[in-house]
Amino acid sequence: MNNLSKKLLTLLLTFCCFQLWAQDKLPSYPLITHNTYFSIWSNSDKLNESVTTHWTGKEQSLIGIIKVDDKFYRFMGQSSKQYNTIVAAGDERSERVKYQMEGTAATNWEKPSFNDQDWKTGLTPFGDDRSKPGTEWRGKDIWIRKKFNLSQVPTGRVMLKLFHDDGAEIYLNGQSIIKKLGANGDYEMIELSDDAKSKLITGENLLAIHCNNTGGGTWIDAGLSEEVVNTTDSEIKLAKQTGVKVTATQTTYQFKCADVDLDVTFTSPLILNNLAMLSSPVSYITYNAKANDGKKHSVSIYQGVSTNVAVDQPNQEVNVTAYAKNGLQILKAGTVEQPVLQKKGDNVRIDWGYMYVAANGAKQYTATEDNAINSFYGSTGQQSAALTTGKKLVLNTIFNLGSVGSNVVSKYTLLGYDDIYSVQYFKVNLKPWWRNQPGATMDGALAKAANNYAATIALCNKTDVQIYNDANKAGGKEYAKLCVMAYRQSISAHQLVKSPQGDLLFLSKENFSNGSINTVDVTYPSAPLYLLYNPDLMKGMLNGIFYYSESGKWKKPFAAHDLGTYPLANGQTYGEDMPVEESGNMIILTAAITAAEKNPAYAKKHWKTLTVWTNYLAQAGFDPGNQLCTDDFAGHLAHNINLSVKAIVAIGAYAKMAGMLGEKATEAKYNKLAKELAVKWVEKADAGDHYALVFDNKNTWSQKYNMVWDKVLKLNLFPQSVYNKEIKYYLTKQNEYGLPLDSRKTYTKSDWILWTAAMAANQADFKALVDPVYKFATETPSRVPLSDWHETTDGKMVGFQARSVVGGYFMKVLAVKAAKPAIKK
Repeated sequence: MNNLSKKLLTLLLTFCCFQLWAQDKLPSYPLITHNTYFSIWSNSDKLNESVTTHWTGKEQSLIGIIKVDDKFYRFMGQSSKQYNTIVAAGDERSERVKYQMEGTAATNWEKPSFNDQDWKTGLTPFGDDRSKPGTEWRGKDIWIRKKFNLSQVPTGRVMLKLFHDDGAEIYLNGQSIIKKLGANGDYEMIELSDDAKSKLITGENLLAIHCNNTGGGTWIDAGLSEEVVNTTDSEIKLAKQTGVKVTATQTTYQFKCADVDLDVTFTSPLILNNLAMLSSPVSYITYNAKANDGKKHSVSIYQGVSTNVAVDQPNQEVNVTAYAKNGLQILKAGTVEQPVLQKKGDNVRIDWGYMYVAANGAKQYTATEDNAINSFYGSTGQQSAALTTGKKLVLNTIFNLGSVGSNVVSKYTLLGYDDIYSVQYFKVNLKPWWRNQPGATMDGALAKAANNYAATIALCNKTDVQIYNDANKAGGKEYAKLCVMAYRQSISAHQLVKSPQGDLLFLSKENFSNGSINTVDVTYPSAPLYLLYNPDLMKGMLNGIFYYSESGKWKKPFAAHDLGTYPLANGQTYGEDMPVEESGNMIILTAAITAAEKNPAYAKKHWKTLTVWTNYLAQAGFDPGNQLCTDDFAGHLAHNINLSVKAIVAIGAYAKMAGMLGEKATEAKYNKLAKELAVKWVEKADAGDHYALVFDNKNTWSQKYNMVWDKVLKLNLFPQSVYNKEIKYYLTKQNEYGLPLDSRKTYTKSDWILWTAAMAANQADFKALVDPVYKFATETPSRVPLSDWHETTDGKMVGFQARSVVGGYFMKVLAVKAAKPAIKK
């Protein structure tokens, strides 16, 4: 081969490798994924372009810097923004202010000259029980006047720190500066315009606030801060990211740091058929370095991990302990307060238990957030483990890789979290699954993770291949990539525990929706992933709901909606029942378990309850009244045709289970009923070239995603002509980023599209429905863990993020598996 041919081959191989590594683009990249609390993501295409966050968007900073000879390159994360407080918000300290609740505020109430002598005095923040310590406010309107003094006007960027529930109007020295609708769920930093900033003066200033509560929770709090310029960040070079690849259990980045190449891999061992590994509280960050110029270079790596991983709010004080155990250097951090299972709700992070950063053959120390990077980069930076208490601390680990040449030098960091107690289940605090082993400790879990490193990575690699290949064979390359995107997100929205009765519980959190725990209509769309790879986990998603009814704690003749608000599973807290929805879900999923296991034992265990629910559906399911379904964000809907499908399929599924149990008369009775209702449905729902959204309006349409179970469970209730007509019609209704949910809006649910697509009779139609969803996932401007509710016109998230329901993307894999004939022994 001549030199020209060699050069061409080299270019071709480089191009092919680039294509391989450049193929993955996600709205957000999973880094550390265990459960709804221990979860860290990167919301930019390059790992060093943004601060890493919890799935809620709150900063949980991971910083990585490599030193090559005498030069520094940042490859992971960004420094968190630093601020000097001008006016404290209530999360930092309570302030005494003037306020008025209810009624109507007097004219010019927002002006500095207004006389507020008759107003009440109270402490910030104001709101419901989240506001402690503060002032209780649960009414409709509140007006607040917050005075503060400045010795000099700030010259940097000024940020309004605001938490509002619901709409808020903010005035600075009498001028309106911010108006916000709705609720934002937590504190956010909003930069003031130059005009607004110009209203600040030396001497006394006034921040005036009005909040209007339209329903639900109440909260209002505000403060002002000046951003501090971080000069160290600008001095450190950025490592050049040359690729990123996401697999089911791992995310790997490639970097070029001058004369050294660096691969960084995040591994969370979520192996569904291995409960010990699935429940492990430890993830790995692996660093592989090698020279790319044929020479040797002195290399060291810095890894910083913010203690924000262990707090709900960054101003909570933490304790840090440094020690060595089982050959590992370990840093442990947790809040001073340790309010175990005291907080509940949606946009809430854990602030009890302890985070761990462990490594072998490394140097470890603690630093403040503003000095963490400089402690490695700066010549005078302190590297001391003596810092044991504070706020916004960073746990630092430094590896000296020595002289690195063309052979790969590898090191890894262990990140772990011990939540001590994970959830409360009908007033009993439950430990995480891994702690049920006698003598289990976090030190032991870290040592086990270190000792099993090679075996764990090998098993993760094997799982990654299986997940991709299963999906690729079922639906093609783009579909397989969607399934890979969904895998870790779905699993890590759950927590694995054991009930006091000894049952496995795999409890979901309804992330960025309402924070419910074990919501049945979140379990339902999530199901395909777990039915495929471990039906015991599917049981773990149903066991709590069955117990709720069978213990007598839930007395209604249909299934509950949820078990509470995460992490407190003490009984339903959602304000309204979904009788047809949840009963149908529970029956269908129980039938799916019996089909997956080819054994009716699970159905037999809960047969009495299943019978009660089925009889309810037999009476009320065909033409549902004005009630909610899983798409409750779209509002109430009477005569819901898709909900009717669910009831019919559930009755048919019950009949099939009866047959498996040998109850032939029951099987015949309910099979006959299901088939009669299906015939009636086809006639009543027919709208010509499609089937309607509601029985009483043929000028509507909707995705009939519930019908997929008729095929998966082989019930044969609906003729193929129904599927053909619907799919053909759907293909005329698609927008750039997918098929709308129904005729009411242009938004959609991507999990339901994947279910709908699984009903297509050929690969071309399946692909036509799936490809726009892939386009959404790779082009959406909403940089959050994959949203399942988006606009089909522009690809923007409407609501919901990081939810477990994307496990439903695996429906096609499940359908293909179900269609295969049983192997005769």
